[in-house]
Amino acid sequence: MSGSTKRDFAERSSLMIDKKKALLPLPEPPLRSYRGMNIPVCEPTQWGNEKKYVKECMETNWISSKGRYIAKFESEFARKVGAGYGVGVLNGTVALHLALSALDIGPGDEVIVPTFTMIATPNSVRYTGAKPVLVDSELKTWNIDTSKIEEKITKRTRAILPIHTYGHPCDMDTIMKLARKHKLYVIEDAAEAHGAIYKGKKIGSIGDAACFSFYANKIITTGEGGMVTTNNKKLAEKMQVLKNHAFSSERHFWHKIVGFNYRMTNIQAAIGLAQTENLEKLVNKRIENAMLYNKLLGDIEQITLPPSTRDIKNVYWMYGILLKNHSKVTRDTLRYELANRGIETRTFFIPIHMQPVYKGWFKGRYPSSEYLCTNGLYLPSSTSLTAGNIHYIAGTIKEIFAKHK
Repeated sequence: MSGSTKRDFAERSSLMIDKKKALLPLPEPPLRSYRGMNIPVCEPTQWGNEKKYVKECMETNWISSKGRYIAKFESEFARKVGAGYGVGVLNGTVALHLALSALDIGPGDEVIVPTFTMIATPNSVRYTGAKPVLVDSELKTWNIDTSKIEEKITKRTRAILPIHTYGHPCDMDTIMKLARKHKLYVIEDAAEAHGAIYKGKKIGSIGDAACFSFYANKIITTGEGGMVTTNNKKLAEKMQVLKNHAFSSERHFWHKIVGFNYRMTNIQAAIGLAQTENLEKLVNKRIENAMLYNKLLGDIEQITLPPSTRDIKNVYWMYGILLKNHSKVTRDTLRYELANRGIETRTFFIPIHMQPVYKGWFKGRYPSSEYLCTNGLYLPSSTSLTAGNIHYIAGTIKEIFAKHK
């Protein structure tokens, strides 16, 4: 650590009075190998036919945006998440932009999003020319606070864009009820929620559209990639056109509307199909790992464990914890000490209203989201973690708390 970073770390490791300083995390701590132990926060898991399918793409020379795996992946993934149609794209961010664009959301419109989310969620709204309108989250589930949505609805509101934070589904009953009442679209940011279930309904099949990410750290990955799922055939067909430069069926190089180059490659789809074939296995292992974490960390009074709600299947994309305000170990203290023992972590999202790029856009405070930002971090969450890895991580955390009594 540099001298300035050490001073900053010392300040933030004490009980801080200055709220603004306390909110923002320190720079990423350097990860050090400790006795041969080096556990990344998340890495891909490939347990199936990934190499076989990619090899076929290479041998047949179908490596670009055409090939049999694209349609196969789209239909199989859609089936697994309970939707009628899937539209494969380059990544989760463009999946959001594509869905918004296909629903004709644009300049002058407003879209409700949680402030506690990754920057891609509001950015995708801005790409259309529409305005993101922020809502605070709740501490129980870390998801958008549905009791605060209606007060943000105006005549310009066109859609609600909830995010299923870290794999725990939102209160979709309330969201869908509000959407029907005010005639709004619901576009789910399901980037982190592959295989999650809300009251018997699979995430990917509830709103007008759901947008998934297949980035390398997701439960299912294609390296980079995304998917929009929907039960609306016309919407799916429109997205298929828009993602491919809006080529006309009448003749080639003939365009009646502005489209995008959001096409997924056959190689990406081949990997995605192989991953989808193992979706249940990948999800179940994530849940199994989370349950072991819960068992080992449950007796640390200063820690709040991840949300668990009846009738909702949390898939624990990332295993997150909150450090309570009275904890003598701060979020940054814990992160730096874990990094010194070969354990990588990540902080929770920095809320959108605090982001430099959105300075001056939003007024007011969002206390629950700020609390989550200040106190939250997630631990190594790879599907391939062993029980030994988790015992080592939990044991190290207990040692750190014991040292700071």
